[in-house]
Amino acid sequence: MLPRTLPAAVLLASLGFAGPAALATDAAAATPAPAAGPVARGASPGSARGGAPEWARGIEGQRQADLGDGSFLNPILAGDHPDPSVLRDGDDYYLTLSSFDAYPGLPLWHSRDLVNWQPLGHAITTSVGSIWAPDLVRHEGRYYIYFPGRTDAGRSNYVVWADDIRGPWSEPVDLHLPDHIDPGHAVGEDGRRYLFLSGGDYVQLADDGLATAGEVKHVYDGWRYPETWVVESYSQEGPKITRHNGWYYMITAVGGTAGPPTGHMVIVARSRSIHGPWENDPDNPVVRTESAEEQWWSRGHATLVEDAAGKWWMMYHGYERGFWTLGRQALLDPVAWTGDGWFEARGGDLGQPLPKPAGAPIGRHGMALSDDFEGDRLGHQWAFYSPGPDEMARISFEDGALVLQGKGNAPRDASPLTAIAGDRAYQVEVEMEIEPGAVGGALLFYSDRLYAGLGSNGEDFIMHRYGEERPARLAPGPGGRLWLRLTHDRHVLTIHHSRDGRAWEKYGVQMEVSGYHHNTVGRFLSLRPGVYAAGEGRVRFHDFRYRALD
Repeated sequence: MLPRTLPAAVLLASLGFAGPAALATDAAAATPAPAAGPVARGASPGSARGGAPEWARGIEGQRQADLGDGSFLNPILAGDHPDPSVLRDGDDYYLTLSSFDAYPGLPLWHSRDLVNWQPLGHAITTSVGSIWAPDLVRHEGRYYIYFPGRTDAGRSNYVVWADDIRGPWSEPVDLHLPDHIDPGHAVGEDGRRYLFLSGGDYVQLADDGLATAGEVKHVYDGWRYPETWVVESYSQEGPKITRHNGWYYMITAVGGTAGPPTGHMVIVARSRSIHGPWENDPDNPVVRTESAEEQWWSRGHATLVEDAAGKWWMMYHGYERGFWTLGRQALLDPVAWTGDGWFEARGGDLGQPLPKPAGAPIGRHGMALSDDFEGDRLGHQWAFYSPGPDEMARISFEDGALVLQGKGNAPRDASPLTAIAGDRAYQVEVEMEIEPGAVGGALLFYSDRLYAGLGSNGEDFIMHRYGEERPARLAPGPGGRLWLRLTHDRHVLTIHHSRDGRAWEKYGVQMEVSGYHHNTVGRFLSLRPGVYAAGEGRVRFHDFRYRALD
């Protein structure tokens, strides 16, 4: 095989990318096929101030991958979109992701080109705990999502199903598999359905896919990286099965999901039979971050997908260099099959624009995070953190306001409502009417152990920093109206407040929040803007506004 490292200009030429000017003059050449040549590593985008590639800007100025010239710049979905499972269904692509402690859970997205995505809603509202890596499949006309759920009391794997991708989705069905994570669905050469699991195990499913039909068996020992490599842990997980040209390909992740930037990686094995034996790709790993100087860290947990033009891609996740706080973002990497029946990733370190897949966008990419609360239901952007069974009963909508009943005493036990932000700098504003006895506030929220922001009882303030409160508890107050503005600029949080929405006063403490992420306190989450209501009364939230900053 040819060497894997080339200058960036040669890499882009090998992918058929002639640059924005050339692509703009020839729309027909906007989606060339990835070539069979090697790839370069080390180039990375950055701020436009440094002259490196820069993202397009979409709704509210949010980062958008589609550059409008036949190329795209990762991430495909900015912000916390981990463990992507992508399904092609004719000319449509559907996507779901890990939602962890957020509910509604299992977000669903729709695309026609793998780059521009629009939200469809969520597949689950009934909490089964923290939802880890799911697998979205279609079998005999019905859609299924297999996923693990973990609570303090126990864990298992579940499935939900629907005859229409937009729902309604079934209640979660317990598959009674407590000892594994990351289920991946497959149909064997015998026509039977199987579920592959972490650690190289698998189990047969019933014909309806809603129960197991036999014992869990071990089928694959994995691939071992050199002991000298700097990784988090072995952690063989995330099996996804694709059948192509008479082979079954099993894609797994090893090296740990977070930890050192060079840990997570994509591993490939193949077999003629679903039952094995499985042989490892001699060029494993097919994707790995080799240096912390690359733009994307901890790249792994991939799903293979063929586009409408017959080209192949991998979608996986990675942390953006220096921005663990944004969580694991969804990345798209072109794939080429080799003469010996394996495949290679051709996007390098994903730090440069790449030719777009075939297909036309179905509409504007992404979704607005702002909300005027004029509707009668919670917008797709919102999710409760670690909700109770009746959490939605806390919500009502009245005269253009989201009315949230207080819960707990502080953000840690108040189940805040949060939204996933994908920008490195942004600002949010919200107006609050705080009832007597309640505390309302705005936050950057990671988990019940780590958050920052400001709350008020309508008269006095309570500061949230490091997941702690000052004062330790705010006494019930008289209530009142208050506006809060949070400016999160590359890890620095600045807070302003106003009593009339016109004259703003800067809060006396600014906070550095770069450490508010998984490698500090675990949980695989991201730092998200949100609101909360605590105490005995209610808080009416008006006109939540989000805008990305340069």
